[in-house]
Amino acid sequence: MSSALPLVPSEVIVYDHEEDCPYLPGRRARRPLRLPARLLTGAEFDGRLEAGDRRMGTLLYTQACPACAECEPIRVGVRDFVPSRAQRRVKRKGDGRIVVRVGPIDVDDRRVALFLAHERGRGLDQAGVRIDARGYEAFLVASCVDGFEIRYFVDERLVAVAITDRGERALSAVYTYWNPDHACLSLGTYSILTQLALADAAGLDWVYLGLAIRRSPHMVYKLKFLPHERRIGGLWRPFAHL
Repeated sequence: MSSALPLVPSEVIVYDHEEDCPYLPGRRARRPLRLPARLLTGAEFDGRLEAGDRRMGTLLYTQACPACAECEPIRVGVRDFVPSRAQRRVKRKGDGRIVVRVGPIDVDDRRVALFLAHERGRGLDQAGVRIDARGYEAFLVASCVDGFEIRYFVDERLVAVAITDRGERALSAVYTYWNPDHACLSLGTYSILTQLALADAAGLDWVYLGLAIRRSPHMVYKLKFLPHERRIGGLWRPFAHL
């Protein structure tokens, strides 16, 4: 199934079917996957983010579930963000142990093994589905927009990776995975704080955190980054409190 969309650049819908929701058991999900005709400029990507889009490999999508609106795109204003006391503790603890390095998005056995350990440790792996280097590359390395990865090391050992897309005025957190053995460092929270700091240093306006889902234990933590905006009913609405 394919259908051209009159965007700049134009896009083609390459997949549009209902499936089991990956976030909420028992729900049905729909997220039409769209392929841009070429790589997006930073400004074009900002427009897609503003419209609520996410990236998966070279494809873009927006949730279009038939009977559910639990998924809410969320973004944090870089200059408005005020870390909570708990987030400040996470940053202090991480700063004392974690070395952060930024580089191009890559794939190797070490990254794939860490990705799989994260999926197993958080119960995110699907029965019979095991990503390999080719699948990792298709999911995270191949892209329709400029991006980079943030690498987190403890004692020179890679413990987390954050795949991050770059627009003209925003960063978009695509996917972050970490070693469950270092759960005490709250690496997911630490990574968002790092992305906000990088965006601030670059003079950007927003960090998009993907989807916030209040009923999902793996997605609800994003709501704690305040103030933030969530896209509800096609409009970005500000939230100062949980």
